[in-house]
Amino acid sequence: MPLRPLHAALPLVLLAAPLLANDAGGGAGDAASGDRYAGAVARTVTALIEYSTWPSRPNPLTLCVAGAVSHAGQIEELRLSDGRKAVRRNVAPSAAALGECEVLYLGNIGQPAMRQLVAAVRGKGVLTIAEADPDCRSEAMVCLIYLPAGLSFQLNIDAVARSGLRLDPRVLRMARGGS
Repeated sequence: MPLRPLHAALPLVLLAAPLLANDAGGGAGDAASGDRYAGAVARTVTALIEYSTWPSRPNPLTLCVAGAVSHAGQIEELRLSDGRKAVRRNVAPSAAALGECEVLYLGNIGQPAMRQLVAAVRGKGVLTIAEADPDCRSEAMVCLIYLPAGLSFQLNIDAVARSGLRLDPRVLRMARGGS
């Protein structure tokens, strides 16, 4: 899939191929809540963390969740392949609450609040993931997209460059749909 800008005024954003909501490694989502995307979201967030390199090697990583979420039911304590953990912490959607976060998962908090939180962590080595921003207007690094066929995401290359993190080239390949 070729690189495609979403909008002339927005930074270059790459679209990933869908990850099926009921593929292997997570069943049909979160059976308790009826959320068919919960498993795919947990696998995608875990993969993004696995493929990210922080300036220091935090253990455990703190995955801050800001705002009400619809598909983060299986994101609690994630185990990474290198033995580290990513531990979820629910935080208020305010810049003051983000001091200990290595990952910021933005729930449904509205565009102005998302932009403020992303701006508050810009350049501080925080992976930002937006659950409810399919057009990626929040300037988060990753914006999840829910499709009938499964979960996809957009990668904001400019936000990645400003983040202070390094992303493994495999994330770019995923965002290009495997090309």
